[in-house]
Amino acid sequence: MAFEQLSERLQDTFKTLGKKGKISEDDIKTALKEVRFALLEADVNYLVVKAFMKTISEKAEGMEIWKQLSPSQQVIQIVHDELKKLMGSEDVPLNQNALGMTSIMLVGLQGSGKTTLAAKLAYLLKKKPTVKPFFIAADVYRPAAIDQLKTLAVSVDIPVFELGTTVDPVEIVRQGLDAAKQYGATHVIIDTAGRIHLDEVLMEELVQIKKLAQPTEIMLVIDAMTGQDAVNVAINFHDMLTITGVTLTKLDGDARGGAALSVRSLTNVPIKFVGVSEKIDGLEIFHPDRMADRILGMGDVVSLIEKAQSEISEEDAEHAAQRMFASDYNLEDFLSQMQQMKKMGPIDSLLGMIPGMNKAAMQQATQSVDDKKIGHTEAIIHSMTIKERKVPTVLNASRKKRIASGSGRTIQEINQLLKQFDQSKTMMRRMGQMMQGGKNPLESMSDLGGLMQSLGGAAGGRGAKRQAARGSRRGKFPF
Repeated sequence: MAFEQLSERLQDTFKTLGKKGKISEDDIKTALKEVRFALLEADVNYLVVKAFMKTISEKAEGMEIWKQLSPSQQVIQIVHDELKKLMGSEDVPLNQNALGMTSIMLVGLQGSGKTTLAAKLAYLLKKKPTVKPFFIAADVYRPAAIDQLKTLAVSVDIPVFELGTTVDPVEIVRQGLDAAKQYGATHVIIDTAGRIHLDEVLMEELVQIKKLAQPTEIMLVIDAMTGQDAVNVAINFHDMLTITGVTLTKLDGDARGGAALSVRSLTNVPIKFVGVSEKIDGLEIFHPDRMADRILGMGDVVSLIEKAQSEISEEDAEHAAQRMFASDYNLEDFLSQMQQMKKMGPIDSLLGMIPGMNKAAMQQATQSVDDKKIGHTEAIIHSMTIKERKVPTVLNASRKKRIASGSGRTIQEINQLLKQFDQSKTMMRRMGQMMQGGKNPLESMSDLGGLMQSLGGAAGGRGAKRQAARGSRRGKFPF
């Protein structure tokens, strides 16, 4: 995951600082030096790091003692606030044409993920029933670019306008815009050609398309894996086209994350979306404050709740909440919870939103609750009789042997599943008791992390209280 190295380095630094009852000026200087090294290692532009550290140092030197925070917490708060500012402070929405059709022009280097982003963006836009997206295939140079867009368009049920690879891209856009109007499109997404490197021919073509289309949004697509080069790409495109937004793709890979911390600062162009998986729903709105929380190990419970609400119906969530604390909570309920969690996306992405998660915990949880192992769990439970699912205590040696044979799994895996189930049931009982006592379990403990642990993962974190309290008022946890 992007920011993993930066996040670990910063969290270790502040953990060391937090162990001291009192901190000296030298302690703060040492911590800030570690912050500087962490940013540079994460591929953050040197000029950005220099300005960032100057601001933090000045604030740390003039730091007032707040009664509600320890000195170490105050340093963390300063770094958090400045990280947020570095990435833009506030969310910036997609530009919309209130009086007519919104046109979105996707630009970037070859391989940055423009065509895939077109489909992901359309999928996201289609969640509003009044939105009718439309694609224009204007990349006539990359082999199979048009075919790729057409294939993706089928998956999201959106029409594509294309004239093949022999027509001038500017003419394709001209006719495509007319076709989009006739179709009644509310949003037209123009997939333009990329190049391995910036060149005058490419940029002139894009300038001509911009003049013709007068796009509402010029979205620069940057591969987060490109590191420092991402900044140069952004500056060059911005100089020629005046881009209005940036999308960082492949943020789920091994990217160090420096691009996200550099692009906004050096171009003043907001990051609007981030690609978090290869799946069609793997596009998220970029929230600077939530990203700062994640980097510093504070989690992002609000995004986790929003993701749950978008993927699981209110009726299903209500039913799951009732079954969660039922006295006859059984293996069918346990399986349902795991399947609902699976709907919400890659497990490592979800775990990254839980306060206090470290690399070791995420690796353990990811190994325990990946899609493959959920499939194994399904096979085991589906090989049980209804009675065995509802009353797991009847599972003796002979029954386990039969289930192992029917599911193609081992008796050891069945025993491990039953252990996870017991842990889950214990957690549900404890949460239920706290709720009966008038307490919000999410405010009193790291129950979100604990619940993930009972489903086969490992989580926790002292930062859960603030975000969970804020997030729990916005909806139920469906799992």
